[in-house]
Amino acid sequence: MIVYRDATPADGDALDAMAQAIWIETFAHGVSAEDAATYLAQAYGPNGKLLADLSSGAARFHLALADGRVVGYAKVNLPWLPDADPGALQLSQIYVSSDQHGAGVGKALLAWAIATARAEDATALLLTVWEENHRAAAFYRKNGFEHVGDYAFAVGNQVDTDHIMRLAL
Repeated sequence: MIVYRDATPADGDALDAMAQAIWIETFAHGVSAEDAATYLAQAYGPNGKLLADLSSGAARFHLALADGRVVGYAKVNLPWLPDADPGALQLSQIYVSSDQHGAGVGKALLAWAIATARAEDATALLLTVWEENHRAAAFYRKNGFEHVGDYAFAVGNQVDTDHIMRLAL
């Protein structure tokens, strides 16, 4: 059974480890080892953005837990995208462990993100998805998001193209 709840700073280490593992599994094959190491050092670990955002309250995190193990999470925050809609929020990440794909975890986390944005009277929910992550892009399109632009996402020295997707609320 999957249990869903908001994350607290006490969840930091488990959340950070899960997020880092999913990033490596999903994205590391597309970058050099050096660029991956640079990105991972910025995003995860004791000095990474994830733990900083969790401890500062700069973002809201919602967890999916199976037998106490973090198997998914969603992160919602103020938009960091340029030219974001006034009043929008941004879904910065939904990560789900591969052993939970197809089990409804992503759908539940997305429902939480949409409900959170609506509860805060957001005008839209924005997100980015790597252009090569076809599974995720299809999931977002199926749930009403539209591709509205592109964003240059730096992973170390490599620059990837992310699609900006928008859901009007």
